[in-house]
Amino acid sequence: MDMKRITSGLLGFPIVVLILLIGNKYVVDIALAVIAIFAIDEYFNAISKISKPVRWLGYLCCISIAFIHLVPYYNLNLVVTVAVPTILMLLFAQIIITEMKTNFRDIAYTFIGIFYVIFFIMFIAFINGMENGKIYIWYPLIAAWGTDIFAYVVGKKIGKHKFSKISPKKSIEGAIAGVIGSLLMALAYTYIANTFWGMNISYLYIIGMGIVLSLVGQIGDFSASSIKRYVDIKDYSNLIPGHGGMLDRIDSLIFLAPFAYALLSIM
Repeated sequence: MDMKRITSGLLGFPIVVLILLIGNKYVVDIALAVIAIFAIDEYFNAISKISKPVRWLGYLCCISIAFIHLVPYYNLNLVVTVAVPTILMLLFAQIIITEMKTNFRDIAYTFIGIFYVIFFIMFIAFINGMENGKIYIWYPLIAAWGTDIFAYVVGKKIGKHKFSKISPKKSIEGAIAGVIGSLLMALAYTYIANTFWGMNISYLYIIGMGIVLSLVGQIGDFSASSIKRYVDIKDYSNLIPGHGGMLDRIDSLIFLAPFAYALLSIM
């Protein structure tokens, strides 16, 4: 076992729990904005090998997460919708202002990063701000981190069939164990929520949602790895010992966050 990986995970988990349990939605929004800044900075550093990202816009979008719940709920969808063409407009304006010192490739990589990292992180804030959000927020966390833990442990022990050359250490056995393990954790958490917190959450729905989120999260992991392979780096940074960078740690979580928000909204 990688002791650095285990130690940093044990140290980081209580901080996450403390923020989510004690902090109100504004505190969580600020924490997510800080996480987004670390993550987008790592992404920009990675693609700087092949382009010149428009960093100022990325950081500005990160800061906006801290203020997301200052927007009235009934206007939130409008603000998010308008943000998409506004960001694209600002990126093309950068090309015009710099007289093409910033080019189309630069803004394309920037645009992908803003939505892959920042926009997806924003959905975690949306989930936390929902009615019963303090309870629901743990479902995407369980799906992402539960999958990671079980896939890592089982893959290390019995993983023999490699999944993809994109991430050669991952195995089919580990992927299956990740889905099953995270699903069992989600069902146990649902039992606690229904028994002690007065919820009435369908176990059948959680089974379906848990499978979807675990699989999507694993695709998110491979997606982050594909970017690293493209720019030829091992980790996005060495911020978290044993895990790499912030983006290495949250790659599956942010990828499944929009799907979790949709599924939890339906529930």
